[in-house]
Amino acid sequence: MTQAVQQPKRATAPDELVALYRDPPDGLRANMIMSLDGAAAFDGVAGPLSDANDQSLLLALRAYSDVVLVGAGTVRAEGYGPVRLTAAQVAERRQRWGTDVIPPIAVVTHTGRVPVSLFAEPAQRPILITTALAARERPQLAEHADLLIAGDSAVNLESALRTLQARGMRRILCEGGPTLLDELVAGDLVDEMCLTISPTLVASATTARPGAPALAVPARLTLGHAVTLENYVYLRYVRDQERQAST
Repeated sequence: MTQAVQQPKRATAPDELVALYRDPPDGLRANMIMSLDGAAAFDGVAGPLSDANDQSLLLALRAYSDVVLVGAGTVRAEGYGPVRLTAAQVAERRQRWGTDVIPPIAVVTHTGRVPVSLFAEPAQRPILITTALAARERPQLAEHADLLIAGDSAVNLESALRTLQARGMRRILCEGGPTLLDELVAGDLVDEMCLTISPTLVASATTARPGAPALAVPARLTLGHAVTLENYVYLRYVRDQERQAST
């Protein structure tokens, strides 16, 4: 069966799109964005790859989770703060799962280096998933965060996930970054993968070479078609007509 998928023309993620994600797995759901040339970030952050629809979906996925898992590098680069939910999201969580608890941010860190923005809401203590070594070397970490020790000198992700679930945080949303996701995949710990393909070109590989040109902003293309066939998605992205006419 072949099915054409229409691109929504709305300012925010449509309700019917969000509804497709309302039943999170009892386990780990990963949510990532990727450019057309395979980059997960532009100039170190994912924001330039995203749009209003993707951001709205990200916030909805947080509301369907018990905890948001993120790597320390992403937390530092993006300036993460506590999760904030709308009144409607809080009401839905209360109705569906009987909880008023806002999902905390759980940061995987070997060093304990996280931005102060993470502690913007004293009532929402983040979780630092770290090692016994880091906890001994930086005892001050426990002053403003809940420590989850998962390993002596290296974080054991499987152990960390088991501990989170034992604490009642069974619906885990991972927002990256790529290094953390790779480790989760390597450990066969991902139960669901949500991927947004951004209509942008980033050139992250070439700009790492000395003398190579760097893009000032991601180059954005237009979706020509998206077709599903036997569970595969075939995408065609094109330059806009004004760009083609000028070249």
